[in-house]
Formats: sequence, C-alpha cells, structure tokens
Amino acid sequence: MRGLLASSVGVTCAAALALSLTSPAVAARPVSPAAVRPASGAEAPGSTQSLPLAPLASRDVTFAPADEQGLPRRDVRHFSLAGVIWDDPDTELHGRVQIRTRAAGTDTWSGWQDLEAHNDDTADPGAAERISGRVHGATAPLWVGDSDGVEVRVRAEDEGRAEDMARGSRTVTTAALLPAGLRVELVDPGESAPASTRQEAAAAGDPHRAVARSAPTPEPAEDPATMDTSAPTAEPPEDAAAMDASAANAGLAAPGATEIPALDRQQTEQELFALRAGELTERQRTKPYIGARPRIVTRRGWGADEGLRERKFVYTKKVKAAFVHHTASGNGYHCTQVPSLIRGIYRYHVKSMGWRDIGYNFLVDKCGNIYEGRAGGVAKAVLGAHTLGFNTNSMGIAVVGSYGSKKPPAAVTTAVARLAAWKLGLYGANPRGKTYLKSGGGNRYPKGKKVRLNVISGHRDGFATECPGRQLYRKLGSTRTTAARLQGR
Repeated sequence: MRGLLASSVGVTCAAALALSLTSPAVAARPVSPAAVRPASGAEAPGSTQSLPLAPLASRDVTFAPADEQGLPRRDVRHFSLAGVIWDDPDTELHGRVQIRTRAAGTDTWSGWQDLEAHNDDTADPGAAERISGRVHGATAPLWVGDSDGVEVRVRAEDEGRAEDMARGSRTVTTAALLPAGLRVELVDPGESAPASTRQEAAAAGDPHRAVARSAPTPEPAEDPATMDTSAPTAEPPEDAAAMDASAANAGLAAPGATEIPALDRQQTEQELFALRAGELTERQRTKPYIGARPRIVTRRGWGADEGLRERKFVYTKKVKAAFVHHTASGNGYHCTQVPSLIRGIYRYHVKSMGWRDIGYNFLVDKCGNIYEGRAGGVAKAVLGAHTLGFNTNSMGIAVVGSYGSKKPPAAVTTAVARLAAWKLGLYGANPRGKTYLKSGGGNRYPKGKKVRLNVISGHRDGFATECPGRQLYRKLGSTRTTAARLQGR
C-alpha cells in the first residue's frame, strides 16, 4: 500500500481479487439478495487456513534461499480466495508474489498468478483500527475459484544502481529483504444458496430491481438423537451482531431485510427530512439536492457473518467526498458470484489483515448491483478503511473488476453515479464540486495538510496508486456530471 510507483510494483487497489481463469462471461442482469442465504441462516460460515512460508532452494544462483520463500505444492482444504500476509503492517514487501492453484476435485493446475504486493487501502495512521496490534502487512487477495491445492513463491526484488566507470558502466545489484512472518492465507468464503434460485426483473425499465421466484432449498431437519439438549437455548452472539447491523438501517428497510429497496425522487426527499431533519441547512430544506435512493443489497443479503467483525460502529461527522476504487479482480465473473467474493474480502480484511470490518463502505459489481460494505448504516457517515489518509468524512466505493485497460460497463458508472447522488445528497455535497479534507498521512500528502479534492475523486487523487484503473478514472468526469444531474443540479 505504500508503494509509490506503479511502473515498478504495479500498485493497484487493496481488494484485488483475481477472477478464476475458467469463469465464463456473465449476462448483465442484477442479482437478487434472495440468491444468498442470510447471515443468520444455515449457510457454511467459511474458514481461513494460515500456512507459513519457508525459504526455497532457488534455481537462480543470484538469489539466496532467504531471498525467495514459498510453499511447495500441496493438498489443502477447499478455498476460493488467497493472499499473503506478514507481521509488520509498516514494512513494505519489495518483490513478486505468485500463486498457482488446483481446481477442486481435478488434477488441473493454474498457471502462476500474481498477487498485488502493495495493499494500498487501509485505516489512517494513528487510528485505533491501525494501532490495534492485530494488523498485518498484506498483499491484495486473489480470487481463484474453488480449489484444493496450492503452491506459493515470493521472490525479493533486485535493487540495482548503475555506476558510471572510466571504461564504461556496471550494475551493482543488492537483494531486498523479505518481511518477517510471511504466511499464505487461504479463504473459504462459505456457501451460497442453491444455484436454482432464479431472479427476474420486478419492473420493466429498472434493471436494479429483482425478486426471487423460488425459495432456497430448506435445510434438512436435525436428527433428535444427535442434538445436544444439555444446555438451555441461548441467542448466539453473531445473531445479536446481525441484529445490530440490521438495526443500523432502521427507517430504510425492515429488520433482517436482504435489500434496501429503491425509492423515487419524491420519496427520497421525504426520507431526507425524516432522517436528518435537525441537521439540514436552510438551503437543503428549500432545495434538497439529492438523487433517488438506489437499491442496495444489505450485509445480510450478501451473507455477512456478523460474528467476525468488531461489534461497535465508528462514525465520522459527515460525508464530504466519495473515493472510487476498483478491486483489480478481473471482469469475467458471474454477478451471482459477487456475494461470495465480498464474503471472501470481508474475511480476509478481518481475520487475516486484522481490520475491524471490511474496508469499503460500498461495493458495485459490473451488472450495476450495489452492496452495503462496512456495517453501521448505509445512510450514516461510517468510518471506513479505504483511502489511507482520507478516511475521515469520506466514503469508499469499490467497483468489483479491473479497469486499467478495459472500459467499465455503463451499468458500473450509472450505479456509482446513482449511489453518489443519493449518499452525497444526504450531506449536501455537490458531486461536481470541490471540498477540503485534512490528510491523516500518506505517500502523497503529509499528515495535517488540507487538500482540495473533487467531491467524487479516484483513489489515486489521495494516494499514489493506479487505482481505480486508468479507464475507470477517465469516467469520473462524466460520473460527476450524471450524479449532479440526478440531484437536480
């Protein structure tokens, strides 16, 4: 995350999921939250295998074993997402991290795939989340699909310098040291509901609405002979946490809802007065510039295990800006797979990296579906961990995909504009405007500096990174214009 030059380390966004090479293209249609079992249901909760890396005998004589570490090819339990972590979050990994995996139940191994070595989304320096003592340095996670075999290699990067000599020049090469405590994290995000669940558009002309036409298959009844009746029934802690997460969206959706439905412009204005009546300026009361609320899949909708995260919610004062990211995950995924992708990112952020919750406030897939990210309420100013130095008074929107060379679908930019028009409108922010944010420290701006930024900015505007990809970044101008128009400006 602290790498400065994309040319040398290929810096991209933190949640860099890579798509399984065998994933077929997807038809652009919305995914219904009914296609995912709720967090309090009977879905598999997921798991993480943490395996230490060790020095490898390098075939390249210029590398000593200590400069190349890894994990020889081996069988493991099923997993779908992988990343590499190390002890000190402030230590940079200067090198190349690669993984190859075996498709579950086959003898087919993938080619070597790169993991983004610099994880550049995180909590601000000095923030409680950053100094908790649980945080690790980490690569971005990589989505590999259902796998049961793994092989890993991490090679230190050569640091070369040219010295001009009287009779020419020569290069002196020094091998960088790898961080201490390297481990590969293999994440099983848990199970989704049966694939037979079908979704259909609820209303013509609105691709963001969908309803389920068949319910998930019910779980088989438990055999009374195997039940433990020795202790009284009590509410599991994760159920209480799930109720907290749901209650944070009170007024927007019913308790336990898997989605927050879309509203029209008039309904949204009425909701604005109900939610923030005592905080609105006179100008907002007279002319509430706000876009219609879009449909949002809740954490329950994508199957969040609320027992993983910290229970309490942390807020900032307002939302003055939106930072747009991409996950650098590849673009061939099924939109119906996105709940699993998000559950994998969530578990990796919390269990492997040591964060309090998933880092992003919202995620958007290529079909235009919008997902609630960090818990605390989609209409509230929830403190995220998405843009180092600028998490306070902002929100992070992560687009699931890779948009360095590929243009984002219209559904993506439309969804980002709709989300920004609504959420920024709650706090009176103009999507085409500028605002000032105070830097919490980072590789572009020193701590304490007041920085003038676009209200809708790319990650690279606050941190030296390629994120959100060249092609998505180029679309931010039109996204600002569309969001302002949706607000009635």
